[in-house]
Amino acid sequence: MRCVDAAGNSHPRADSSARIVSLVPSITELLFSLGLEQQVVGRTGFCIHPRDAVRNVPKVGGTKDVKLEVLRGLHPTHVIVNVDENDLVTFQKIQEFVPHVIVTHPNSPADNIALFGLLGEVFGVEPRAEQLAGELKRELAACQAATWSPERVLYLVWKDPWMAVASDTYIARTLACVGWEVTIEPGGWSGAARYPVISDIESASHAVGRVLLSSEPFMFRQRHLNELRDRLNVPVDLIDGEMTSWYGSRAIRGLAYLREFRARSAGA
Repeated sequence: MRCVDAAGNSHPRADSSARIVSLVPSITELLFSLGLEQQVVGRTGFCIHPRDAVRNVPKVGGTKDVKLEVLRGLHPTHVIVNVDENDLVTFQKIQEFVPHVIVTHPNSPADNIALFGLLGEVFGVEPRAEQLAGELKRELAACQAATWSPERVLYLVWKDPWMAVASDTYIARTLACVGWEVTIEPGGWSGAARYPVISDIESASHAVGRVLLSSEPFMFRQRHLNELRDRLNVPVDLIDGEMTSWYGSRAIRGLAYLREFRARSAGA
């Protein structure tokens, strides 16, 4: 059996001797959720969950600055990368010495079902993968069953300069599960990216009903919340960025978190 990843590359089923390095924080967490902790031999410094369990897993640098010689020294049979988090040049260099580089690219919470299936098949943990898929389907169904009043939101991920997520992002599609609509198109303000720079935060806020301040990659805190509440005429809230941007098994908890968050914000 050969399994096809997000880049169209096929991978044979691995055995228990597989040595896995994850260069994607949310997928490192997913590997542990799948029961593969004994085979995870490397991670990035940003792979912090499950917090206690990953402490003893060697680091190979960051998602953008992988230390290739450190990675090589771990003798991995499989390295897992992501289209958005890891660059193409690094991917190509890793392919030179790692037998199997698995490419992932979930674009919405529902895409995690295929991600669970891919890793479940490659590493022989299909029952656990199917269990996670079932849990996610229940959370997606709960979101669909609820009645959400549509509300446009500005989701900020950085300060100095202000940066937001555009509509063509995993985060935007996650927010949409609870009726929050991101209307910024990629490059819609200044910056030709899916995370455009917002040059005028006051003007940007006029087009939305709420501003959300993420805890990552910039960690917005109470002082930033207070600053924007004084400047803007719309509600401003702090939100857990891991719950909106991490895919894999975190998406299950993330959808439950978002439903509760949206319900609280509607009553505020």
